[in-house]
Amino acid sequence: MIAAIVLDIEGTTSPTRSVREDLYGYTKAHLAQWLADNRDGPADPVIAATRELSGRLDADTAEVAEILCRWLDSDIKAEPLKTAQGLICAEGFRRGALHAEFFDDVPPALKSWHDGGIALYVYSSGSTRNQQDWFTYTRSGPLASLIAGWFDLTNAGSKRDVASYRRIADAIGLPAEQILLLSDHPDELDTAAAAGWAVLGVTRPASRMRRGRRTAGSAHSPRSTSWRWPIRLQCNSCVSLDPRARRCHAGVIPGQHRPIRLPAKN
Repeated sequence: MIAAIVLDIEGTTSPTRSVREDLYGYTKAHLAQWLADNRDGPADPVIAATRELSGRLDADTAEVAEILCRWLDSDIKAEPLKTAQGLICAEGFRRGALHAEFFDDVPPALKSWHDGGIALYVYSSGSTRNQQDWFTYTRSGPLASLIAGWFDLTNAGSKRDVASYRRIADAIGLPAEQILLLSDHPDELDTAAAAGWAVLGVTRPASRMRRGRRTAGSAHSPRSTSWRWPIRLQCNSCVSLDPRARRCHAGVIPGQHRPIRLPAKN
């Protein structure tokens, strides 16, 4: 029986367009000024880490901003970039310049699972600060109170490292087989499954299967996934998974009972 669900954000709970255009766009527009305004403060560790990761130890503030913007454009999941993005976007959320967008089926699904006693967690490459803001400043009302915990690259580790999922399971305090990951990333599904988690791939209308991604300083190359994907997450209340049948057997939406099949091995 699944006792906890761990959620990815981009492409899973929220449209990729919203994350990329809103958060990434806001970050890029304000990054250089934020670095300049926050020297001798939160910008200093970001600058130091960027210099080290890029190998540009003598880079000035403007050059660091250029490096971070290139990483942002390339969707490289670098910790100093995610830290800066979290701090910059936090200001945007609080000023009302940013609002999170969720797929329509997500808020009722989260509330249904939460009310049913399922613990909900978020694991995203975005900082925990960014995650909490994303679930707080939403167009459909705050959802952060439904989330029991937040995991990112700093407190959990890379999403393509088996140890990260074991670390999260230890923090949650549940056996791996009682934790379900929902994600649109095949490499994340594979890695979580290798750690013993239940996994469910989620695709959305007009979305394509994602491929592997790079991190700063990594030569990781994309590989094909070993999972077939379901069409989309249909069953808002389904949390009971039969590992032998590998299919949903408990989820019902009034007038729309469509079983979700777990991705089957090729």
